[in-house]
Amino acid sequence: MAVKRLWLVRHGESEGNVAATAADRAGAEVIDLAARDADVELSPVGREQAQALRSWWESSGRSVGECWVSPYRRARQTLELAVGEDAVPVIVDERLRDRELGILDLLTSRGVEARHPDEAARRRHLGKYFYRPPGGESWADVALRLRSLLGEHLDRPAEEVLVVAHDAVIMLIVSVLLPLDEEALLDFAATRTVRNASVTELVRTAEGWSLAAFSSVEHLAREGADITVHAGEDDAHPA
Repeated sequence: MAVKRLWLVRHGESEGNVAATAADRAGAEVIDLAARDADVELSPVGREQAQALRSWWESSGRSVGECWVSPYRRARQTLELAVGEDAVPVIVDERLRDRELGILDLLTSRGVEARHPDEAARRRHLGKYFYRPPGGESWADVALRLRSLLGEHLDRPAEEVLVVAHDAVIMLIVSVLLPLDEEALLDFAATRTVRNASVTELVRTAEGWSLAAFSSVEHLAREGADITVHAGEDDAHPA
């Protein structure tokens, strides 16, 4: 037996998402957030979204064999509120953590341009997939650690798995398994966003993996929870 279906869930709206959006709207250079990225918690809206995920989970009748979750607090909180960490076996894996941003952490796009103009120019030259901020990771770096995780875990004895992580992680799991090269991934990501508390479904067949649903938020609409985007498109934004 091996994994045949992955349910990829982005954490609910976080206090970091809220702070980043507020900083952008204010034209600020720095995101006002005291907690380190690993300790950022869900916002009140994020908690409501996670509760709506619980309704989806309970009404779906799904019986997953395992849950894989990022060690970051916002992801763990989402899993706990949506499923409960005691409901099924849970694997906490640091390879599911959010992308590390190095010296650009907590800077808005305006802040990067003002404080690190050389890095802003280097990112434009190298492109989103291969640009690595000093002390941080590129999308290619994140894809590498996800290949390691998937290579280790996809043959585990659990046919269906729930994964709770971050928007870039979910986007890159999709790109690794479909698979998508740099150009195809950037085209895909240009018109799609992994929304907070959304559900993405990947199915494995004899021909390989296919995408059954991407960033579905029908459960949020049904439960009356806010639908939030907070795309984290800029390198400096927590996701």
